[in-house]
Amino acid sequence: MDPTPSHPAGAALRPLPSADRIAAVSAALAAFMAEAALQPGDQLPTERELMARLAVGRSTVREVIRQFQARGLVETRKGSGTYLLRAVTPSAVHVSLILDTGLLRDRLLQTLEIRRGLEVAASEAAAQRATPADLATLEEKLVAMERVHLEKGTAGPEDLEFHLAIYDATHNPLFRQLLEQIRETFEHFFEKPFDRPDFARRSFALHRELFDAIRAGDAGGARLKTLGILSIVEEDIKAMSSP
Repeated sequence: MDPTPSHPAGAALRPLPSADRIAAVSAALAAFMAEAALQPGDQLPTERELMARLAVGRSTVREVIRQFQARGLVETRKGSGTYLLRAVTPSAVHVSLILDTGLLRDRLLQTLEIRRGLEVAASEAAAQRATPADLATLEEKLVAMERVHLEKGTAGPEDLEFHLAIYDATHNPLFRQLLEQIRETFEHFFEKPFDRPDFARRSFALHRELFDAIRAGDAGGARLKTLGILSIVEEDIKAMSSP
């Protein structure tokens, strides 16, 4: 039996121009799902099919599917395929927000305003809702961050993983979905801004204090530690970008 799902002949996926592939693939896939009248539980075209029909690479397809998963639109079942969780229209799929500025300093400071609101709220919610499993994951991410930081003096990817684990510990999927809208600018904080591996290094110790507050269920303490971390980030943005 052919496991590939059949779709109406009128529903088509066509090759795309090279510019803005992620946004274009997201829009094309959403349009296809609406045109094909896919319903929750229906299977999407395979990764190989999407690559061939849209003339894009595997990494592009996987990034789009990852974004759809983060927004709660689809789920991928190992060994089976990707399935729709809720009906999708082209207008329901939002592309990532990109700040219209060429200056890294401005991008970081503008994103920091949004990050401050999200992360303070996420830390407070995590302190109130984190389960033992969440705390175990948070501690695992923290220990990995501390190990790499001590070895290399910086731990950007591991730092990011720790903060993402806090979002997950809120048990509110909107935190991750909102992050997807600013992911590109958000990740600049963890990629050696200004080519300085010491960026925000002074905030390192506060991450364990933030974890301790979350573990203790201290929402107020988690809020203060998060604000402390982000205050150092802001200070370093301004200091390292000054003439």
